[in-house]
Amino acid sequence: MTTAETTVRTVRTKSRKPWTPSQIVLTIIGVAVSAVFLAPIVAALLTSFKSEAEAAEIPPHWLPEVWTGQAWKALYETGNVTDWFVNSLVVSVCVTAIVLTVSALAGYGFARTEFRGKNALLGLIMAGLMISPAVLGVPLFTTVQQMGMVDTYWGMILPQCAPAAMVYILYKFFQGIPRELEEAAFIDGAGRWRVFFTIVVPLARPSLAAVGIFTFIASWNNFLWPYMVTNNPDLMTMPNGIATVMNSYGIQWAQLMAGGLMAGLPLIVVFVFFQRQIVAGVAHTGLAGQ
Repeated sequence: MTTAETTVRTVRTKSRKPWTPSQIVLTIIGVAVSAVFLAPIVAALLTSFKSEAEAAEIPPHWLPEVWTGQAWKALYETGNVTDWFVNSLVVSVCVTAIVLTVSALAGYGFARTEFRGKNALLGLIMAGLMISPAVLGVPLFTTVQQMGMVDTYWGMILPQCAPAAMVYILYKFFQGIPRELEEAAFIDGAGRWRVFFTIVVPLARPSLAAVGIFTFIASWNNFLWPYMVTNNPDLMTMPNGIATVMNSYGIQWAQLMAGGLMAGLPLIVVFVFFQRQIVAGVAHTGLAGQ
């Protein structure tokens, strides 16, 4: 071993500080909280590898006595899993694209333009935050039915594209952007649309990413509205399709757990790959109004 390698190892050893009691306590708390959140996922995974009879036993036990993939196989044989997945993907992607477009334009319009009735209109939009989507189910269904969009993709997509919360998030973010940046572009001859797409949108990427991810997750998990507006089995989304995993003996718990894991996998992948954008978007949004 050379002298240089010995010196580097000595420096690294000296730079390692022992954990303080507060760090140890916080680590233990973090592990405990993580275990609480991971326990249902682990239980669902283990249950999906049980037989239906074993999955319905009371009291339940964690590990399968006999490991089997029958629940996963039956789920593919009895259900249109591929169609459910594609339908959820189409609806969620379309809803996310529309919400991003509408929220960005509306938020920027409220933050940078002055017009008569602006405060009243903004207050009306914010009032949407206080109304539960379930309350609007019947009038929305009546409207969609009159427009002939029952059992269509558009019937599932359009009613989910009223993003009051997302408009407010981007509105507060756009308010935090220095006006001097836009004024300098106006002096150089740029128009409002060019300023929006070349200056404002690049600065808003973290918040736009967070809004897009939150919208995608909410649309993917939406059960009530697709259930109300769709009677065609070929148009079922993942949550609605999984809810049909039953037979004459009742709920098939092993298949239900397998379907739940399958439905949640894309969301886990989205969070794993875009967690930095989520954190950055929330941080930027929280600081925008200061």
